[in-house]
Amino acid sequence: MDVPELLETASLLVPEEIATENDFTVNDVREYLALDEWEVALGLLEELGDVRPLPLSFWETLATAAERMRLGKSTAWCHWRCYETRNGIIRADLALRPAGENRRQTPLSGAGALRPMWNIGNRAPDGEPALNIAGLWVEFMPFLEPGGRATVRLAPLDTSQWQHLRAGQVITMHEDRTVAGTAVVLEVRTPAAPAA
Repeated sequence: MDVPELLETASLLVPEEIATENDFTVNDVREYLALDEWEVALGLLEELGDVRPLPLSFWETLATAAERMRLGKSTAWCHWRCYETRNGIIRADLALRPAGENRRQTPLSGAGALRPMWNIGNRAPDGEPALNIAGLWVEFMPFLEPGGRATVRLAPLDTSQWQHLRAGQVITMHEDRTVAGTAVVLEVRTPAAPAA
């Protein structure tokens, strides 16, 4: 399939009645496709995918289209959403410690490249805190400066270790033994049941 066919296929998985915050619908996507505005159509489909959970095949198709258009960040985002569709969503409000108070002196990438350790309340056999790894995506920002604050999405390496997390829980991010940031869990959503 070529890019327009991939985007059209993904658009068929979007219910007609849903709309973005700015009232764009799947009909707008189809209009942009007719004008060969593929990148705009892809962006609108990504937004529509945030309105309500859509099937894994939607995000896989968008990822393939983004790859073929050589849109690195969109490709990464669509793959991230594939992960969340399979494993659930964890969102948190993260506040990084200032540069003078921890190891990190440079901004961290917001596009899912960093996989820090997290103290989420689990314990090692010796009773010490056990740290669990999760990828980090910063919402609506390309990077996060030391001392900065943002809403983030987490992609745990082992989802079974994170099942006890609840909204309001405080967790800490670590890049070494010291605390690099503190986060308050905003949302924990289990994977959507596959469509029958």
